[in-house]
Amino acid sequence: MYDVVIIGAGVVGSMMARLLSAFELSVCVLEKENDVSNGATKANSGIVHAGFDAVEGTLKAKLNVRGSQMMPKICKELGVDYKNNGSLVIGFCDEDKNTLLKLFLRGQKNGVKGLEILDRDALLKKEPNVSHNAVCALWAPTGAIVSPYELAIAAMGNAMDNGVRLKLDFEVKSIKKECEAYVISSDKETVLARYVINAAGVFADRVAKMIGDNSFKIHARRGEYVLLDSECGNTVSHTIFTTPTKMGKGILVSPTVHNNLLLGPTSEDIENKEDKSTTQKGLFNVIMSAEKSVDNIPRNKTITSFCGLRAVGDTGDFIINSPVKGFINLAGIESPGLSASPAIAEYALTMLKNQGLATVKKSSFNPIRKSAHYFKYASTEEKNEIIKRDSAFGRIICRCETVTEGEILYAIRTNPKPRDLDGIKRRTRAQMGRCQGGFCSPYITEILARELNIPVEKVTKCGGKSIINTGKTKEETLND
Repeated sequence: MYDVVIIGAGVVGSMMARLLSAFELSVCVLEKENDVSNGATKANSGIVHAGFDAVEGTLKAKLNVRGSQMMPKICKELGVDYKNNGSLVIGFCDEDKNTLLKLFLRGQKNGVKGLEILDRDALLKKEPNVSHNAVCALWAPTGAIVSPYELAIAAMGNAMDNGVRLKLDFEVKSIKKECEAYVISSDKETVLARYVINAAGVFADRVAKMIGDNSFKIHARRGEYVLLDSECGNTVSHTIFTTPTKMGKGILVSPTVHNNLLLGPTSEDIENKEDKSTTQKGLFNVIMSAEKSVDNIPRNKTITSFCGLRAVGDTGDFIINSPVKGFINLAGIESPGLSASPAIAEYALTMLKNQGLATVKKSSFNPIRKSAHYFKYASTEEKNEIIKRDSAFGRIICRCETVTEGEILYAIRTNPKPRDLDGIKRRTRAQMGRCQGGFCSPYITEILARELNIPVEKVTKCGGKSIINTGKTKEETLND
């Protein structure tokens, strides 16, 4: 029996696992997908929000500000890129300026530091490419950017290195309470736990119903994005928002930590919690809206588009509660969920302690994880030394992102271990450049087949039926 079982391996579940791994506890994470961060976390804006948007007094407000303060230290420990680039919410009229003033005052009440209202001249000085129609902005210097999937992968990997167990392809079908244990079952396996954390994203309401909790509902909100080439990352220096509406923070324009330019997301409530398809209408809306905020967006440098689903609850706030002893919901974690994730874990830990979970510090706990990109960031002299020890680091597999075979092998052998092309992509950035894997995918497929000891035909893009190869196109035979 495990002390704690976490359902869901997105950024919230991963942060929860890492925090619990610091104690003398047996912890297991159950994830229905074939990898970590395959839900909302995978298709997230990657913005660490300052905390001025959420209504004062809500969990969103409290945990956003706290999580934003925690993020630099956590990213440093986990070897994850974090850039404190600051954010700007721009306005185009007097009505917008009034909204920005309300956000300014709300942010002050929430405890956000350094907020300022900028006039047009100050705005242009800070961000020269902002729309020529913009007349004012709210400046939030504590805003930042991270890679959301890299953060989740690193947190889960650090948790696993400290003793947490991860079970992939484990879709929870039922939960029953028997004596002092929760019995959690998939179609193939059952685990027991004294405490359960429900961090199942868009399916959190379904999981809650398994223990008789019908107090909330979750629906999916589609968000479509457009990603531009890494040469476009300097189009803007800061994360650019428009004034928010009830549907969210609008279409943002932001550099990423890897110097791409990100546009999006749209905001569309949908019924299908599995539909991650992009639409012509949605992507057109992204481009048109982004061009209203920022001048000179090089739309011809688009390299890909994608869609994510946000888990939107029916309460207007994060749903963090305990409907029955030993079971905790971390549900409806929409924006600013990424920013708040370390604080959500901290908050949930307090709830577990109050319900009787014994938390004895683990003397062997190591919070440090080596960066997945340590080779790329090394000096020329350091790279030469690494190549001397392992020649695989001298062979470039992905030319667009300059990713070596050594980095791919390191990813395959490091917790949580990837099993497909997309898993390699999220850990190394191989396939994320201009060609989107057009040239490097065959080589990565061969490396995966060799390392996983499976036929090339069994290597997938993202698990399931996403087969890359069905067989050889040519067979060469030698005659005696």
